[in-house]
Amino acid sequence: MVAQKTYMAKPNEVTQDWWLVDAAEKGVGHLASEIAVSLMGKDKPTYTPHVDTGDFIVVVNVEKVTFSGKKWEQKTYTWYTGYTGQKSITAAKRQEKSPELILTEAVRRMLPKNKLGRRMLAKLKVFVGPDHTHQAQDPQPRELA
Repeated sequence: MVAQKTYMAKPNEVTQDWWLVDAAEKGVGHLASEIAVSLMGKDKPTYTPHVDTGDFIVVVNVEKVTFSGKKWEQKTYTWYTGYTGQKSITAAKRQEKSPELILTEAVRRMLPKNKLGRRMLAKLKVFVGPDHTHQAQDPQPRELA
């Protein structure tokens, strides 16, 4: 009987691709979960939990994402400012002010809560509109959600 060896990726062996995702008319939750899986590298056979094996993701048209039901009015984002009480904003107001934060926060909450997760989130590039600044990396189109 021959013992099987488990492959563990090393940081210098990992190749990271660039993907271009169009977020127009996509649901926030489904899109965020698939982006998080790609950022972690769980969609690759070389996935290793303690190594950043994920790809770079460029998301365009993020202002056109959708929520189901009445979430635009009912979903609230709250944060602590340092003063007494918390600030709160609805999803519709956040869509008007900074639509890229809706998808970025959804993905951030699906990643590991440690240094590796922060490095993974830095590989997510979100843009309002169809144009982006990463043409030199030649991101390949990818259909998600």
